[in-house]
Amino acid sequence: MMQINLPHVVDEVAKAFRDYEDALLRHDVPALDRWFWYDPSTVRYGVAENLLGGEAIRQYRRNAAPAHPSRRLQNTVVTTFGRDYATVSTEFASDDVARSGRQMQTWVRISGEWRIVAAHVSLISV
Repeated sequence: MMQINLPHVVDEVAKAFRDYEDALLRHDVPALDRWFWYDPSTVRYGVAENLLGGEAIRQYRRNAAPAHPSRRLQNTVVTTFGRDYATVSTEFASDDVARSGRQMQTWVRISGEWRIVAAHVSLISV
């Protein structure tokens, strides 16, 4: 029977997500690259881009503008399934964009490390 939201696994994924968010706000491109699984099947659908594969995601990061320092999150939900699979969903806003956004990530423990294997970012009308 699969165990959902084991507290120590939720804590691990929440920490990984916070570290990812910190790297995003610092525009630490090497750290952001490390959080994504470098594989041709990794997907990141962004606000204005569809990135298929780890290399496409890396190239995007090298050219992407930094996240605005006023970026703030709300309604973040971490859900884990067993010990090696999780989703993180959150809403975000910042002072530089009139619309708020939402972000979803699928995290998998690969070789003992949490990695994002799929992500979606979009803006919504308020």
